Amino acid sequence: MSVGLLFSGQGAQSVGMGKSLCDNSAAARTVYESADKALGWSISELSFNGPNEALTQTKVCQPALFVQGMAIVAALEETGRLPQVGTALGLSLGELTALTYAGAFSFADGLRTVAERGRLMQLACEATVGTMVSLIGGSVEQVKELCAAHDVDMANLNCPGQIVISGDKDKCLKAAEAAKASGLFKMVVPLNVAGAYHSRLMQGAADEFAKFLTTVQIKAPRIPVFSNVTGSAHTSPDSIRENLVKQVTSSVLWEDDMRAAAALGIGEYIECGPGKVLNGMAKRIDRALKVQSVSEWAELEALPTIVRA
Repeated sequence: MSVGLLFSGQGAQSVGMGKSLCDNSAAARTVYESADKALGWSISELSFNGPNEALTQTKVCQPALFVQGMAIVAALEETGRLPQVGTALGLSLGELTALTYAGAFSFADGLRTVAERGRLMQLACEATVGTMVSLIGGSVEQVKELCAAHDVDMANLNCPGQIVISGDKDKCLKAAEAAKASGLFKMVVPLNVAGAYHSRLMQGAADEFAKFLTTVQIKAPRIPVFSNVTGSAHTSPDSIRENLVKQVTSSVLWEDDMRAAAALGIGEYIECGPGKVLNGMAKRIDRALKVQSVSEWAELEALPTIVRA
């Protein structure tokens, strides 16, 4: 039976991520060494030792999560713990990790693409004053009306009853006040983020990212990889390029992605990244989905080895 791989998005990072993998897996260690060399600076040092202020910078945490995701897969393969993989998907930057695993990008190209995406998005954060707010308990239509009334964008449709809005900070905070006053939402939580990701405030980053992607070779993925923009599988290198640009400013349709993956008949997944965020979302999307989260060596060791014929 095939499994799906899930790759983490920004916000899941934590100091120490990946260190136990490198301490115990030669394959994971090779991934980090290759990344340090390709980047020209030590993603391993910042991932393993921080400081947290540096690791949480957009230009750092995006490649850090990409590298850890690829290192987890390498260690799973090395130890015989990776079943046959039928699909891969990732939240926001995790979509690039999924595409790289699926062969759409080489490791080197995937890494430099994620690093450039992070750099451009950090510049966009610094050039604007934006934020994001998580809304728990409301419907999509209610959130659409709230966004329209306050001139902000719907950033993430993560799972039933959990939607994130994004945009100009003052407008987002007024939208949050209105959401609380409406009584339509169980919780309204302003997020501690550096900017308004997946909103129109990232348009400058998207424009420059589009130019960058013309320099990157992209191939058709060898397994289905689902687009955050469309909720359906990528169909060609051109569609990958187009949708990765749109993804910088568009809503992330994570619930749609997970349901589309499940429609392939895949009910078991391995979350490759810290925090168990995607595991929690999967449970709210469909209780029948089974997700095992792997971030460090102890979690990897808890998975069974696979005897192949």
